[in-house]
Amino acid sequence: MSLEIQSLSIILILPIACIIDFLIGDPRFLPHPVRWIGRAIEWAEPEFRKLKCNLETSGLLFAICLIGIVFTSAWAIIRIADMIHPLIGVVLRIILIFYCISIRSLEKAAMDVYRRLAEKDISSARRALSMIVGRETAVLDEEGIVRASVETVSENFVDGVASPVFFAVIGGAPLALAYKAANTLDSMIGYRNDAYLEFGRASALIDDVLNFIPARLSVPVIALAAFFPAGRSLPALVTGFREGRNHASPNAGYPEAAFAGALAVKLGGPNRYHGKKVVKPYIGTAFPGPGLRHIKQACDLMILSSVIWIAFAVAAAVMFSG
Repeated sequence: MSLEIQSLSIILILPIACIIDFLIGDPRFLPHPVRWIGRAIEWAEPEFRKLKCNLETSGLLFAICLIGIVFTSAWAIIRIADMIHPLIGVVLRIILIFYCISIRSLEKAAMDVYRRLAEKDISSARRALSMIVGRETAVLDEEGIVRASVETVSENFVDGVASPVFFAVIGGAPLALAYKAANTLDSMIGYRNDAYLEFGRASALIDDVLNFIPARLSVPVIALAAFFPAGRSLPALVTGFREGRNHASPNAGYPEAAFAGALAVKLGGPNRYHGKKVVKPYIGTAFPGPGLRHIKQACDLMILSSVIWIAFAVAAAVMFSG
């Protein structure tokens, strides 16, 4: 597909895919390529660990093979669909890009925590939160649960919206799916612990590289979204770029800091991961800790930021097609 045809395709396909995601989210009864990628990682990891090379090399080969297979498979399936009928190819692209975006499912998961907290059911809120964060939730108080919820909404704006859309514009559905493969690898094996420090190093680095540009571009988009409900564009922009580097991840801190500035809340700080206390600096140090209402505000900000990001993506595709 030529760059012009691909751009014209994205102009139509991307908004439709995002509307479908916003309407139905991620129903568990539907087959999902990202879940298949997760199962493939679980199956293939032990096989790659058996390779006669060091763990860093086998982990790199694992990441390259999985991402390459996902990209090639998506490209081949789309080509076959195009040969059968162009309309089938269009529908398939819509479906695949829809699977790469997580606006509604992210909002639903965070609001599930919100509702349980509103009912004063702390234990249930901790269980719901544990489904969407990597930190230990058993000892978190209400403010800790709220803070974790706001943080995961802000960070996953990049992983679940900004980056997949960014790569869809560049390389269509195959590149968007390849990004999701890299991101899934990072979420499953990109840990800095004894089991994955070496084997998962390449996966973590690839994910960092892929998210580098979208994470930083997300700051002005979040700042623009923050203007409409509360006129907090400047605090979001300033906090995003000033404190975005105050995070263990080279990318996650930027959207998190922008959300902190937009919502006027303090995020970050120490947490427990896999039995170990991890000391992280606070982000949004000029602001107080978050309250329950900030979960809903974070979800609203994420949705509005997603709409603006997608509008910019479509505008970029229009420019490419011209």
